[in-house]
Amino acid sequence: MKVLLVYNSHAGHGFAGKILQQVETTFNKNSIEFDIQFTNYPGHGIEIVKNADLSKYDGIVAAGGDGTLFEVINGYFQNPSEIKIPIGVLPVGTGNAFARDLELDNTLWKSAIKIIGKQNTRKVDVGKFHTHGQDYYYLNILGLGFVADVTKIARSLKVFGNIAYTFGVLFRTLFLSSERMIFEIDGQKFEHDCTFVEISNTRYTANFLMAPNAVIDDGLLDVTIAKKLSRIRLIKSFPKIFTGEHVNLPEIETFQAKSIKIKSESPKILSPDGELIGITPVKIECLPQAIEIFWK
Repeated sequence: MKVLLVYNSHAGHGFAGKILQQVETTFNKNSIEFDIQFTNYPGHGIEIVKNADLSKYDGIVAAGGDGTLFEVINGYFQNPSEIKIPIGVLPVGTGNAFARDLELDNTLWKSAIKIIGKQNTRKVDVGKFHTHGQDYYYLNILGLGFVADVTKIARSLKVFGNIAYTFGVLFRTLFLSSERMIFEIDGQKFEHDCTFVEISNTRYTANFLMAPNAVIDDGLLDVTIAKKLSRIRLIKSFPKIFTGEHVNLPEIETFQAKSIKIKSESPKILSPDGELIGITPVKIECLPQAIEIFWK
């Protein structure tokens, strides 16, 4: 077995770089050959995978956090090869939300390599979104409104790990606002004053159980809409997001859908898989079981 290892050595505040030698040794122990390519700047992972000769490999491994996986997925769909090989996840970053649906985190990276070596696979859904003439793909979540604002803050506080998102929530609550948004969800049209919107393929956003009922291979995306909230109401309700109980609040509306269109009164930045890419209006669709991932 041979894989293309796309490695972000800066992931996890340098944790990935510190354990590189151990990672290489563990790949060898599991009889996995690898060509390692380091990501040197934002978007480099997309270029690496887009231009790779996939016929040389039995899989691609994204070694980093959710941002690295996002780049690998987008390079994968831009690669012109008709050969589609499985994707492995090596969670060595700060945020590993997709890996949590695989029951992995950055303490279990050796288990992740063992899973890759077994070569068992599972087909999973992919979210595709279209914004201002460009198509992008994601495996985890796409958010806008308050959640994207939180992501922007959290990115500057990555040194604190996943708790950076909690800090981001508390800070952005001081500037809390809502905006009128127009939705078309599987043909159903409606409007809401919204604090935030999340379109999830997986259950977790960082360490928040944003979409507790999401399943990564059901052909559906889980939409969570938070209507207008006061600061006090948001702060009181915030702990519920760690357990998924927030979906029972009267201000929260949830849907499962194959296709979602969103327009807003003013352009709202999008946050796919912890990145900040694109603005509204946006069209999102589920690509059912569009890729294979290595699965235990």
